[in-house]
Amino acid sequence: MSTHHGTRGHEGHRRAGADDVSTVRLLELDAQVLAPHLAGLTAWLADRADRVPVRILDLGSGPGTGSLALAHRFPTAAVTAVDVSPQMLHRVRERAVAHGVADRVGTLEADLDRPWPAAMAGPYDLGWAAAFLHHAADPSYTLAQAFSRLRPGGLLAVTEMDFFPRFLPEDAGAGRAGLEARLHAATDTRPPHDWTEALERTGFLVEERRPFDIRLDNAQAGPALNAYARTCLARLRSHAAGLLAADDVAALDELLDDARPHGVARRGDLSVRTTRTTCIARRP
Repeated sequence: MSTHHGTRGHEGHRRAGADDVSTVRLLELDAQVLAPHLAGLTAWLADRADRVPVRILDLGSGPGTGSLALAHRFPTAAVTAVDVSPQMLHRVRERAVAHGVADRVGTLEADLDRPWPAAMAGPYDLGWAAAFLHHAADPSYTLAQAFSRLRPGGLLAVTEMDFFPRFLPEDAGAGRAGLEARLHAATDTRPPHDWTEALERTGFLVEERRPFDIRLDNAQAGPALNAYARTCLARLRSHAAGLLAADDVAALDELLDDARPHGVARRGDLSVRTTRTTCIARRP
């Protein structure tokens, strides 16, 4: 989720750092809450594939939310999760065991900004890049490498988050109405990524660019919603100093205080509103 301050794009190829634990938590909560979206996205990919995928490559896998979703959607496929962070890949392996797919989900530590290792040799039937490509030092190089590893007819799915999720009602009960809208206006300053032209320059045939408008209420999002909302808002709060009015910062701090009556952790009126756009491109 790297906004102007680096918060748009949950999943992605990142340098290992001290915030790995908090990032893993955020990504795993994202997968729990947005499970209906992941299920719909992988079903769409299954419909687009010219045959059932046997080998799948997850680029910038993070803790493996995409890898696991793909392994469940394609129960005969082998999935390779690639990331620069050993901590992320350790979590992929842990989760693969917990989900009963450890025999089909492998991991590979690699810096995808450098020459790709021989262990990533194709051909693959399906490539997956979720909020990863905008982290690449040279996206054209990354796309060319992915292209060369797909078989003719193979698909690459590139997903980006168009804006950070929103959760609160217009009047959140703390501070002035419209707090969350002002928070996003201050921190989410980059336009959404569109990789259509870059994919076509690489040689891909872009078959569809589809925005998924995600709207989930409390019941649809499930029990992880409050923790997900609190984690997302806390991440935005870390970038809000100097960007928001003092009274808005104080109101946001009140919402992030678990002991306060309007605290996000205990509310029953939250929902998830966001948009994620996926390009499906085929290697001719």
